Amino acid sequence: MTNATLRASAGPADSHPPGLFLLFFVEMWERFSFYGMRALLTFYLIKGFLHADDKRAYAIYGAYGALVYATPYLGGILADRYLGARLAVIWGGVLMAGGHLLMAIEQEWALFGALALLIVGNGFFKPNISTMVGSLYPRESTKRDAGFTIFYMGINLGAALAPLVCGYIGETYGWHYGFGLATLGMLLGLATFVAPRGVARALILLASFAIVGTMFWFARDDRTQVLLNLPIAIALLGAGAVSFVKLGGGGLPEGTGAPRDAAGNPVRPRFVLPIMAGTLAAVAPIALLVSHNTYATWMLNLVGVIAFGSIIATALRSDRIVRDRLTVVLVLCFFSMLFWAFFEQAGSSVNNFTDRNVDRVVGGTDVREGQVYTDVVVTQEFLGVDVNGRTWTLTDIEVAQKAQKDGLPEGRITFTADAEDVAKGLVVGGDEVKASVFQAANPTFILLFGPVFSWLWGALGRRDPSAGVKFALGLLQLAGGFACFWMGARAADGNGMTAMQWLLLGYLLQTTGELCLSPVGLSLVTKLSPAAIASTIMGAWFLATAFSHLVAAAIAGLTGVSEGGEGATVPPPTETVGVYGDVFGGIAIAAAVSAVILFAISPWLKARMHLSDAEAAGHGAH
Repeated sequence: MTNATLRASAGPADSHPPGLFLLFFVEMWERFSFYGMRALLTFYLIKGFLHADDKRAYAIYGAYGALVYATPYLGGILADRYLGARLAVIWGGVLMAGGHLLMAIEQEWALFGALALLIVGNGFFKPNISTMVGSLYPRESTKRDAGFTIFYMGINLGAALAPLVCGYIGETYGWHYGFGLATLGMLLGLATFVAPRGVARALILLASFAIVGTMFWFARDDRTQVLLNLPIAIALLGAGAVSFVKLGGGGLPEGTGAPRDAAGNPVRPRFVLPIMAGTLAAVAPIALLVSHNTYATWMLNLVGVIAFGSIIATALRSDRIVRDRLTVVLVLCFFSMLFWAFFEQAGSSVNNFTDRNVDRVVGGTDVREGQVYTDVVVTQEFLGVDVNGRTWTLTDIEVAQKAQKDGLPEGRITFTADAEDVAKGLVVGGDEVKASVFQAANPTFILLFGPVFSWLWGALGRRDPSAGVKFALGLLQLAGGFACFWMGARAADGNGMTAMQWLLLGYLLQTTGELCLSPVGLSLVTKLSPAAIASTIMGAWFLATAFSHLVAAAIAGLTGVSEGGEGATVPPPTETVGVYGDVFGGIAIAAAVSAVILFAISPWLKARMHLSDAEAAGHGAH
């Protein structure tokens, strides 16, 4: 596709290509499906048919996360050389839809097969949808960075929407409903991508209204959830309306995402059937890697030794500037791995802490001694409380809530409040926010504060901190986030329950830390990498992120309190809150020490980048 064709497809000079808004929704639905499954995965492994103990659940989650980040490198190569980005996106979407659908089958082979399909599907989808966005703009276009910013807003809109829909409905009505909605999201993304432009426009608008209707229908009896849904629902409908209008002016240019020859001319995809057959053949071995975390660790260690060994060897035989730059890349890879190993506790140990030790009940009335309460809906407020001679466990509450949804009488209780109930601050009549819903906090904060940080770095001009300083700031704020979790655990009430404000403040600080570190890394790596091994360096960067998930699983394992097995119960909150608090406090200290080290060596790193001040700050990344 020539630059002239690109300019023609972009519409007026002051607007973005209409195809951007199509890809916005394709990626949004894919992220909706991905994060919908992520919000439920740890809970499903522990509470679902597998009845895994905490450590095994964390190991599976870690292996899954590691392999999800390892496969896009190979998927990008296969798309560049043989399939083209368009066919790779379609094939990846089909695999992921199959994976989400398979999650509904409560068998071990189906669970690990589903995760394997999601891993290989993500490898084809994730790198190539971003490549297609870049192909919509001429290289010299001043709108390119702004276009990627819009695209990434779609990613975070999908990530924020997923826990509110898949997470809430999956936890409230049944796992298969949550996974079914994730499947639907992926199918909507695929259909939008392959449909004719007129059909795609209608799908975008109708699907937006349908998912908003679903959100509010299932939460109709939950006032708090309705209020939480409202801002994201408005954002979704607004994005749908804008995309519907923009796509009226055109769609993806012809040839977008086609494979190209050395001269840049589009060619037909090659080796399609062998690649698809090879992908399907890889599902079983990958399922084995996910089910046995040790195997995944061995494999990634081997790949890591080869990848990082080749980079070190290249650095040693290169001139001083290349050697210095590659040294900086390796140092930042290490600190990036640490950041994500801590950050990714969100989907494992922090998720369980939220479920077990965070007071998630909003509103309600404090009980009064001697008063009889009839037909009371059981909420998390009863966790660890002795009512009618029974100390309520998390399992008891979940059984009662399921009975309530099924309309059975055991879903509600009648009791007379005593002095102990009053002393413990027991509340009746409140709305319980589902633990998975808190997974929406990070992407929502990114939607709110991402533009602020983007403006801030630009406004600082020559005073913009170097990449090393931004990495250090990111780690320092991450430390602050875990310090909030630790302080919340220390300030827990007599039942071992923490106020949700500590959790939200911690997520906010983690998000601002992410906004300091994440956008800088990829941009800087592309600038510091020699052209001859740029792809290898980028692959190593993502490999470091893959390693971080294995490290995250090991850290999360330190919080393991549930032994698993059918009928197993989680210890009472008073016994678990200290376990989580100690580990989160340790993470806060480790992240803070890492930040101090990075602050100290940042001048040394900056000098070895051999870049201008603006380039060393990591400008141009989104």
